[in-house]
Amino acid sequence: MSTASAKALVGKPVVALCGGVGGAKLALGLNRLIGADLTVVVNTGDDFEHLDLHVSPDIDTVVYTLSGLSDVERGWGRADETWNFMASLGDLGGETWFRLGDRDLAMHVERTQALRGGTTLTEFTTAMARRLGIAATILPMSDDRIETMVVTADGPLPFQRYFVGLQCAPVVRQLEFKGAEKAAATPQVLSALQNPDLAAVIICPSNPYLSVDPILAVADIRKALAAVRAPLVAVSPLIGGQAVKGPTAKIMAELGLPADSVTIARHYPFLSGLIIDQTDEGESDKIGMPVHLTSTWMRSLEDRDRLAAECLKFAAELSAAQKRESVA
Repeated sequence: MSTASAKALVGKPVVALCGGVGGAKLALGLNRLIGADLTVVVNTGDDFEHLDLHVSPDIDTVVYTLSGLSDVERGWGRADETWNFMASLGDLGGETWFRLGDRDLAMHVERTQALRGGTTLTEFTTAMARRLGIAATILPMSDDRIETMVVTADGPLPFQRYFVGLQCAPVVRQLEFKGAEKAAATPQVLSALQNPDLAAVIICPSNPYLSVDPILAVADIRKALAAVRAPLVAVSPLIGGQAVKGPTAKIMAELGLPADSVTIARHYPFLSGLIIDQTDEGESDKIGMPVHLTSTWMRSLEDRDRLAAECLKFAAELSAAQKRESVA
């Protein structure tokens, strides 16, 4: 499919919900297609304080990816990174389980200073995106603190201890989002979702349980999504029952859920349609909503562009169908 097929939504605002590497890849494709018309709402449930610094892994993954600074081979952090700080820290007996590269460290220092000076996470993230030449608007899901806690068979763990420190090895029993019940969506996030001209909401192929659920745990965002009249489209993170990267399938198995597209569709009951990999074509008749089949594996920049174009085209088709039904 050529990018020309996405023209139906070019010039119209689109919101993407995103977290992690897979989500950032699709966000990059969307940013290359529609630029300033894109707002990316990013998970902050995995934010944490480390070495007295405020670290925002998902926001930084999106910012680095959309600005062309990300390390494509490693899948996280900045390209051309050096590790002198971590090496020196280790020599002094400091904590090295969570790796902060020298270039990446600059972002955390600047963010921490800004937040301590009264700047909001939204203001800082927006300023950094503009400074790095990103056309899209990148927004944290909330300026309030929300902490993803992984309740495992061995007890509750802060997200980064589970994800990085223990490499996702503990068996997951439940996920909790501390602070979400009191957290408020920012005016910027609500404005994007309540825009009367909003053309589509796209849930990127991020981990539904670790990356998207923290966003949906914010009551204001759930209410805003429920009121959205534009098509809401999700891209399944599974291909043949496995995630390209990360513990999605492992967590689904540990939660007693089948790792398939039907489960992903049921996880997002507000969807208008689901995009699944063509490998999973046999599941399409069981999903119970419009399905678009394509290759969802984004190995190259061309793959990101193509999948982004297909998301916009599918959303445009769903919108047209909604209008026909309202007239009939």
